[in-house]
Amino acid sequence: MASRSDDRVIPAQSLYERIYSVIAQIPPGYVATYGQIAAIVGGCSARVVGYALAATPKELTIPWQRVINSRGEVSARRQGGACSRQRTLLEDEGVVFDGGHRIDFAEVGWEGPDWEWLRRHNCYQAPPAGFPQRGGVG
Repeated sequence: MASRSDDRVIPAQSLYERIYSVIAQIPPGYVATYGQIAAIVGGCSARVVGYALAATPKELTIPWQRVINSRGEVSARRQGGACSRQRTLLEDEGVVFDGGHRIDFAEVGWEGPDWEWLRRHNCYQAPPAGFPQRGGVG
């Protein structure tokens, strides 16, 4: 099934595919929050973005490390070691953590995709990373 927008035909995507498409737009050295990704995609919560990341197919290469929680921290994982790996990957991209293991959204918070990308992908504008989302989830 496809939706029409102007003269273009955009193939329908699953919710997880839409989440992965947005995450793929985050440039190196920047971070987004789970809530920000959810607001851009629409129709899901920050928790669903986390579920999508946990279910990412191994063959899909997306910058998963660039999605962090609304406190500016790497979220704990059930399997443990992924937190230090995520932090290391971010630091390798130039992201700096403070003494409280947090990043400064003013420095590295992603503003989201540009308007044209949002329009082409039937997504929504959301506040930059670090600003409260609907319901206070960032």
